[in-house]
Amino acid sequence: MYVQLMSSAGYLERILRARVYDVANETPLERAPRLSSRLGNEILIKREDLQPVFSFKLRGAYNKIANLSKDEQQRGVITASAGNHAQGVALAAQRLGIRAVICMPTTTPPIKVNAVRDRGGEVVLIGDGYDDAYAHALKLQAEQGLTFVHPFDDPDVIAGQGTVAMEILRQHRGPIDAVFVPVGGGGLLAGMAVYIKHLFPEIKVIGVEADESACLRAALDAGERVRLPQVGLFADGVSVKLIGEEPFRLAREYVDDVIVVDTDAICAAIKDIFDDTRSIAEPAGALGLAGLKAYAAREKLQGKTLITVSSGANMNFDRLRHVAERAELGEQREGLFAVTIPEKPGSFQSFCAILGGLPITEFNYRYGRADLAHIFVGVGLSHGSKQRAEILDRLQAASLPVTDLTGNEMAKLHVRFMVGGRCSADRERLYRFEFPERPGALIQFLTKVGGRWNISLFHYRNHGAAFGRVLAGLQVPESQLPEFERFLHELGYPYVEETHNPSYQLFLR
Repeated sequence: MYVQLMSSAGYLERILRARVYDVANETPLERAPRLSSRLGNEILIKREDLQPVFSFKLRGAYNKIANLSKDEQQRGVITASAGNHAQGVALAAQRLGIRAVICMPTTTPPIKVNAVRDRGGEVVLIGDGYDDAYAHALKLQAEQGLTFVHPFDDPDVIAGQGTVAMEILRQHRGPIDAVFVPVGGGGLLAGMAVYIKHLFPEIKVIGVEADESACLRAALDAGERVRLPQVGLFADGVSVKLIGEEPFRLAREYVDDVIVVDTDAICAAIKDIFDDTRSIAEPAGALGLAGLKAYAAREKLQGKTLITVSSGANMNFDRLRHVAERAELGEQREGLFAVTIPEKPGSFQSFCAILGGLPITEFNYRYGRADLAHIFVGVGLSHGSKQRAEILDRLQAASLPVTDLTGNEMAKLHVRFMVGGRCSADRERLYRFEFPERPGALIQFLTKVGGRWNISLFHYRNHGAAFGRVLAGLQVPESQLPEFERFLHELGYPYVEETHNPSYQLFLR
């Protein structure tokens, strides 16, 4: 296939000739002063969140559609997207006066769905993720004779995204040590990598993935493309199960490394971008910066020039509360601990004295036993993991049993909001579930789970994400475990058993 034979010189020509500036802006490359000072490196942010659709995706979408034949344009275009590419296709089609059909997962944030409709796109909401929307788009394409505009696995789309790198190299004439690029399907990374490496092979190009959708990392490890069984939806803009075929070919040749980061690191990066620019990146938009920070820490970089792309700013406002909660943990500015203290007057005062004046950010407790009290406590940190280790040492030296819950996902998502209710439910097993956040999903979940086994504990908290997180206790007799495990598999929701989680044993059991 001709796509797979295209050289870096061929892509360079396509990028230089890309028709993006009919609709896209040349966005600024801004220094991040506070972050640069804190990390001891020169940090520059490419502000693709300032595009008309608040994302770089407009570049590739317009370049693809503008290069279609007149006949193809007249028949109209169709695509599948979680939101940002959809907006790019809708705006491109609107400018060119052609029809655009956009298939989007039902989990897509309303801000993105509404933006597509505002630009004249015909929205079709289908399925729980990108793969469902993609399959339906191909079906409609065949039925209606539309031209499919792939979000990342197309040379014209890749070339359009590559113009981001072209601008960076023109805007910053000094030495560049590394460029960090967020990865979903890989179109942006492929386009930027092939352009940068053709002109300046000494610049490191590093992809950054969310740990819930690290399809490129999995493919590189396996030596071939790997379809992930499931992906998380927090960073919905990069929630892709399978890296694109052409992006994978280019990544293997031109990308130096791939960094994988978790939700807390992404939330901390969103806060960093806000602190320096007063703009609010969506999770996928802050992904590159999260990877930059992780790489700089891992390699102990100092005095280097590091560039990342703030790739999008399409985030629902109500998701900000979740981001704010997790940002302090991601930056290691808060530690969470379970501590056992004597159940007697003055114990809390003595506990605070051991902390030596460190700020208490959270304290949860309910009477449970006459002799001992289990407390869930948050402590403000100014020196990250080193200070957290010192706190553990102090508490252990005072003969107070302590468990570090800072990295305990169940404790952060659920237990901190549930301390105060303890119960010894017979045969109780505890599970953490994720399900698509759409009308009726919670009722459907309750109906399916509670239809055969008694629900003994349940916690659900909507934090503005595209998926719901539930902690559920179910009473399951030993004889029914095989049947129950089959039921969990058939249910189709991602789940983790938490029956032996220490925060459950200390605070809820």
